[in-house]
Amino acid sequence: MAFRFTVATDAPSLFAAMYATTKAIRGSGLPTGLIHLIDLRVSQINGCTYCIDMHSKEARHDGQSEERIAALAEWEHSDLFLPDERAAFAWAELLTRGRHDGIDAAHRDLQRHFSAEQIAQLTVTVAQINAWNRVGIAQHIEGTAIGMPA
Repeated sequence: MAFRFTVATDAPSLFAAMYATTKAIRGSGLPTGLIHLIDLRVSQINGCTYCIDMHSKEARHDGQSEERIAALAEWEHSDLFLPDERAAFAWAELLTRGRHDGIDAAHRDLQRHFSAEQIAQLTVTVAQINAWNRVGIAQHIEGTAIGMPA
């Protein structure tokens, strides 16, 4: 695995802060299966190959079926996902793609399934996996793995 630099070594306090945020997300009370699916979907959008592999494995470990994992890239056209998951995926895609159109409608849909606290947690979940994806893409020479916490 070839690195341009490593955040864990070259900026350890910042890596520790990112890791602490990830750990807090995992302990937030959001279903871990949903977190893994959001992490996987955002990683697909961002093209972080290592993260796609890691979050696919985590989703499998949490009991997600191969069929659901395979269908995630086209979740909008699949009946394999529950309404709350679909609302979370729509939110994650809007935030990841930086789209402002549709944000009010997506928020209203989230409110049907999640509390304000959970929406805030989902938002930080999306922001955090986007940050990890960008760190991974920046620090690794193309085609190599990323050194992120599981």
